[in-house]
Amino acid sequence: MTVINPNAAEALNDKLAGLDLAGRLSLVAGLGGRVVFTTSLGIEDQVITAEIGTHRLPIDIATLETGRLFAETLALIDETEAQYDIHIQRFAPEKADIDAYAAQYGLNGFYESVEARHACCGVRKLKPLARALEGATIWITGLRRGQSANRAETPFAEYDAERHLVKVNPLADWDMEAIKAFVLENGVPVNPLHARGYPSIGCEPCTRAIKPGEPERAGRWWWEQDEKRECGLHVAEEASVVAAQ
Repeated sequence: MTVINPNAAEALNDKLAGLDLAGRLSLVAGLGGRVVFTTSLGIEDQVITAEIGTHRLPIDIATLETGRLFAETLALIDETEAQYDIHIQRFAPEKADIDAYAAQYGLNGFYESVEARHACCGVRKLKPLARALEGATIWITGLRRGQSANRAETPFAEYDAERHLVKVNPLADWDMEAIKAFVLENGVPVNPLHARGYPSIGCEPCTRAIKPGEPERAGRWWWEQDEKRECGLHVAEEASVVAAQ
């Protein structure tokens, strides 16, 4: 039975809470409709990909190939596909959108203002995400409560009214110790940048290594002062700001 309404999402949230990761993914995969997992190839997402590939679950895997990713991230896509015999579908920005952005803000104009940065994320992430999720009834993500204060209340399942689907966060209650233990025990390939101080990895111009004691996502858009800074993929109000530009 396909889950596509707020009440069903709440019931699903309760069911997922009592399951392990494999159980959560298997339950979601059996609900019907198109199930899509979007991966940034970060360590959390690699754990989910490993479970999907190992258990041969009928879940589409997609990534946003923004055009500004680290070379290490691009190489990991190929390595992951080979290890699990899966296909990770790439969704890239449209050239016309990139050209229009560069004409208005400059190619690296995202450093100059929050508005310009949101616009860049809109072109390189939000619009490709919309294509990746076309026809989906369930969207799986690697969000965790421990990633930032902005994500501290992340549920296992929630209704995404903007995209008219159910968003599932099967790692919501996992901490980094559990993530690293799973990776070690199961030989999961991970981005070598993690070992160089990059717990959260996005586009190369917008990501730096974190300093001792900083939160996991402190290296993302570090020049901005807002502690809740996000790209808009997982924050509805920011998504609406980008869409209006």
